This record gives sequence, C-alpha cells and structure tokens, in this order.
Amino acid sequence: MTEAQSSEAALCTERLIQASPAAIFAAFASADLLAQWWGPDGFANTFETFDFQPGGRWVFTMHGPDGKDYANEAVFADIVPAERVVIEHVVPPWFLLTVTLQAEGEGTRLTWVQAFETAAMAAKLAAVCRPSNEQVLDRLQRIVAPPGQ
Repeated sequence: MTEAQSSEAALCTERLIQASPAAIFAAFASADLLAQWWGPDGFANTFETFDFQPGGRWVFTMHGPDGKDYANEAVFADIVPAERVVIEHVVPPWFLLTVTLQAEGEGTRLTWVQAFETAAMAAKLAAVCRPSNEQVLDRLQRIVAPPGQ
C-alpha cells in the first residue's frame, strides 16, 4: 500500500443527503451545476475545460472571496454513473478525491475521501480542507436538496 492509500494520508467525510444518487451524480456531470457548488463558501468558478469522462481534463479557476484567483487542474480518473466520481488534482497540492454514492433510505450516503501523497501533507492541510470540504457538501446539498423541497 502506498502512503497515499493509507488512512493517515486521507481526509474523509460522509453525509446523508436527501437526494437520489442520480441527482447528486448529475450535479457532478453538469459543468453549470458543478460551478455553482464546487469550493468553499464565497468561492465562484470559471471552467476552461470540462471533459467529464474517464481520463478527461478539468481546468478551472476558483475565485476566492478575498479577490484572489486559484488555478486548478484535474483529471477525472474514474466515473461510474450514480455510484462514484474519482478526481485526481494534478497540480500542487496533489490529491485523489474519491466520492462514492450509496442509496440509503430516501437519500444518498455520500462518502468523500481526499487522499494526499503523504500523511504529513494531509495533516498540514487538514485545518483548511476539513471545514472547506464540509462547506462544499453544504453547497452541493443546497443544489440537489433545497430546503422546503
């Protein structure tokens, strides 16, 4: 097992979202929807390239609430409709994000595993990534299961 595959190198969160796996998957597959929820609170996105297929590139800029722009590039490493999306972030900091979707009751159990190259890198970024990942899931939830629905 490589260090990136160890639990110490990964930041994990999971959430039960009151939407179907297909609805959540659609929020990943649509550039228009993904741009609305990707990133922590206050961030907006501009997509340059969005090729949602295994091996497809995703090049985008995240615009922070502080006015700074953050260039990103990723590859969709694996996609299984309504089950799994695996995204390799290929610019620093490197990570492999695996999102799995499992029907549970009338909702979906979403598991989000962000694996870094080393446990040291995961520990260094945890204070930023953990709350940011929760905010991303909050934003996703508002798209696929708006309040009062």
